[in-house]
Amino acid sequence: MSYRAPVEDIIATLRHVAGLDGLIAEGLAPELEGGLTEAVLEEAAKFAADVIAPLNRVGDTHGSTLKDGVVTTPPGWKEAYKAWAEAGWNALPGPEVYGGQALPTLLQSACTEMWNSASLAFALGPLLTIGAIEAVHAHGSDHLKQTYLAKLVSGEWMGTMNLTEPQAGSDLNALRSKAERAGDGTYRITGQKIFITYGEHGMTENIIHLVLARLPDAPPGTRGISLFLVPKYLVNADGTLGAHNDLRCSGIEHKLGIHASPTCSMAYGDKDGAIGWLIGEENRGLACMFTMMNNARLNVALQGVAIAERAYQQALAFAGERRQGTALDAPKGSAKGSAMSPIIVHPDVRRMLLDMRAKTQAARAISYMVAAALDRSHRETDETRRKAASERAAILTPVAKAYATDIGIDVASTGVQIHGGMGFIEETGAAQHLRDARICTIYEGTNGIQAIDLVLRKLPLSGGEAVKALISEMRGVAGEVEGANTPGFGHSAARLKAAIDALERATDWMLATMGAKPGEALAGATPYLKLFAVAQGGTGLARKALAMRSEENGAAALATARFFAEHIVTEAPALELAVTEGAGAVEDADAVFAA
Repeated sequence: MSYRAPVEDIIATLRHVAGLDGLIAEGLAPELEGGLTEAVLEEAAKFAADVIAPLNRVGDTHGSTLKDGVVTTPPGWKEAYKAWAEAGWNALPGPEVYGGQALPTLLQSACTEMWNSASLAFALGPLLTIGAIEAVHAHGSDHLKQTYLAKLVSGEWMGTMNLTEPQAGSDLNALRSKAERAGDGTYRITGQKIFITYGEHGMTENIIHLVLARLPDAPPGTRGISLFLVPKYLVNADGTLGAHNDLRCSGIEHKLGIHASPTCSMAYGDKDGAIGWLIGEENRGLACMFTMMNNARLNVALQGVAIAERAYQQALAFAGERRQGTALDAPKGSAKGSAMSPIIVHPDVRRMLLDMRAKTQAARAISYMVAAALDRSHRETDETRRKAASERAAILTPVAKAYATDIGIDVASTGVQIHGGMGFIEETGAAQHLRDARICTIYEGTNGIQAIDLVLRKLPLSGGEAVKALISEMRGVAGEVEGANTPGFGHSAARLKAAIDALERATDWMLATMGAKPGEALAGATPYLKLFAVAQGGTGLARKALAMRSEENGAAALATARFFAEHIVTEAPALELAVTEGAGAVEDADAVFAA
């Protein structure tokens, strides 16, 4: 089956979990008054379903190819991208002065989910372009902004991020690409980069590469990395395209998934060096690049949500059509074979579908909370409130990226299971979702790195008060559930309270341990992040269910929140034990790894 965006649930999550109504009421998003949110999302849903989604299978089977230095994307790819850019979708979050619409990150995030559900491989190109726009706008010179931003915002040109090298993956200390000062304000870039998403293609007339490299006199380690803008084609003073820069695509990867996305190896400086321009200050490139990466981490979280939603929709449709076995309440004495029932009536299939739905919606809730916090961090006028929003976004970003992409794999795998043997067959498409989802836990900082970031850098913000504010907010939601006197919540209040208690104890342990015994803290970082996510996701779904009790879809929201609380949140006490008492099993395991 194809894809239809879950617009109603997206809007409910924006309003009741992320706080869209509050942003509008407080005057922080006045452009979204008067139903603009609904209108934009309905149009995005149509484009995603009608134009992009039909290309998902085409892209997977054809892939992108490299021949004689030319990368060819799958049939229909270039035309769909042109229509997407001309419709203004690339400009949605862009700065107005360069032709963008400057709409809130929250609205952009909802659209991003739809593009990635329709085709993750298609949406990857624009994802990197939006990050490049942010980096150049925040750190670029006036010359770079005037020369490149309008074309990037319109989507006429695409952007890339060039970090990884054969010997330097997540550890950028090992980066070797070089930059030499040319004496005229430009630099000459030489080196090899790998895993460059949309590093070469024919979808736009120019590609703007953001490249990390070292100057000859740079200090060692990450303190000596600079960021450069290196265009595929040089741009003349009048804005027309000039000569081809000294760079090329030296290969494309043959991957497990996202076949249509050209993942390129890039060679810079075969001749005299690729001409580049410094972004920000010399030796301060990592700070500039993190502007791009933080944007990308939220967007990758949304990819996890997106692929989970697509897999759930397909599994739900299949379970309603596929007939196997007999329902428990089927009439007795039916002729053999005549009583075969749709598999959706079987309790374990229902459980799997509920698991897929609840995890997807919980991940959506956390991801949209990040987007709303980012909007507040930019739009609040009060410095204290702006700081609180920034810290909230900082804490939730690694939680969203890791949890949403983990459940993307989990949900896609369950989708294969529901299809049974047909799920293992490529023709159904269920296997593609699982293959595509697998990359999301790896790029833009592996999920293990997200857990380390959460524990070492984010929990200590404001002396631990920032994370405690989030926990207090979760506790308030659990209290509302307890006082709601709504039988449909079942045991949700008790389960949520137990999870929040476990999270609070684990957080106190982390804050007390990370300084004196960092090894123990890091051994428990991943289970701690998951514990945080299940508590945050569970309270997010409960908050939505509370708000929707009188709405048409309130019963479904309530059932989803209850399932998450009674089947998934119950993992919290065990996760707490893994955090606080499990380090020894990791640190004392040398015998396992002995040569």
